[in-house]
Amino acid sequence: MFGTSGIRGRVGSEVTADLALSVGRAVASEGYERVVVGRDVRESGSMLVDAVGAGLRECGADVLEVGVQATPTVARAIEHLDADAGVVVTASHNPATDNGIKLWNPSGKAFGPDQRDAIERRLRRDDYDLAAWDGVGDRRHRDGVRQHHAAALKEAVDLDDPPSVVVDVGNGAGGVTAAVLDDLGCRVRTLNGQADGSFPGRPSEPTAETLETLSTLVAETDAALGIGHDGDADRMLAVDETGTFVPKDALLAVFAREAAGEGDRVAAPVDTSLAVDDALAGVGASLTRTQVGDVYVAERTTEDDVVFGGEPSGAWIWPGETRCPDGPLAACKLVELVAERGPMSALVDSISQYPIRRTSIEVEDKAAVMTEVEGLVTERYDEVDALDGVRVETEDGWFLLRASGTQPLIRVTAEARSADDAEALFETAQTLVTDALPANA
Repeated sequence: MFGTSGIRGRVGSEVTADLALSVGRAVASEGYERVVVGRDVRESGSMLVDAVGAGLRECGADVLEVGVQATPTVARAIEHLDADAGVVVTASHNPATDNGIKLWNPSGKAFGPDQRDAIERRLRRDDYDLAAWDGVGDRRHRDGVRQHHAAALKEAVDLDDPPSVVVDVGNGAGGVTAAVLDDLGCRVRTLNGQADGSFPGRPSEPTAETLETLSTLVAETDAALGIGHDGDADRMLAVDETGTFVPKDALLAVFAREAAGEGDRVAAPVDTSLAVDDALAGVGASLTRTQVGDVYVAERTTEDDVVFGGEPSGAWIWPGETRCPDGPLAACKLVELVAERGPMSALVDSISQYPIRRTSIEVEDKAAVMTEVEGLVTERYDEVDALDGVRVETEDGWFLLRASGTQPLIRVTAEARSADDAEALFETAQTLVTDALPANA
């Protein structure tokens, strides 16, 4: 039920008010007595917030509703409001047809595997501690959480010479980014700034393709860079001053190199580019790889020498600030970096980039296919990393085969320091998957 990013699926079939009610009951039954609840801009979120709040209260938890907010705003509000946990009703970058539920700790870290398993066990068993008539929890609305987030963002950066910036909010909940940059003295233009859960301006997920309008506007103005968010603003991607989309791995390398120093480590998932290893080696730091999913990256940042965590998808974590991926914080940090170090294009050019190939293969039973894949890979290679899927390093590069956490897909990634080697590894990796498919597939 819980994928790498919480519960997520199509409204009315996979995600229902009944499910939200049960999740609320389960969270309260696990002993979380004071819970912050917020949502992104999707209209279905109103119904789901009501349901999850009812479940929480029915099992004795007090509900602190904060309304429509960016996910990092809600995550930061948990500690601020002295709560035990947080619930965000969001499908993040998924299409408008979807919604979901993600659970958060006061540290800003999403619920980890043990916490998620405990909730899921209660859901499967219909096992809830319903309160007596006089033990039902309270429901209160709390204002000021966006202002709290904004104040933290302004405290986290220092802009002596604020540049011009374009922010593509994507019709989502991330308007705090534009507001804070404006307060910091930037000249800010916005795109798709009107909150609308049908996402009329562009698809919710920020990619090179969906940010084309942002790229065009930045290229035609004096903007130093462009910022793009997804629906709940836990992600942030960028375009440089020429309107060129910043490669995701390059952006991770830029952030990582800036955050780390001698002896430090940076956490990133198993599908991270060699470019990040090289960038960190240049400052005496190193990369520690995790399973794919911001919760695993966040968990690794609890180790003392891990100073930053990131995913090429656009999730960035500064553990000294919060362990929630905070798109607005990443935007402010990137604007500060450009203001201090020069053009975004030059920062990207300073990062070595290698050919990396990615695709997804649709399968009927991803668990069964991955079992076959693991057998084939271990037969052919002596050293196999099975942290998340199977990852093989060769003299030429590496490839990774892993099941998607949310879809019936096997993800295939390969990278090398030359295009020919990358293509050869990519073909090998794809063949391993097709060889593992059932004969009648």
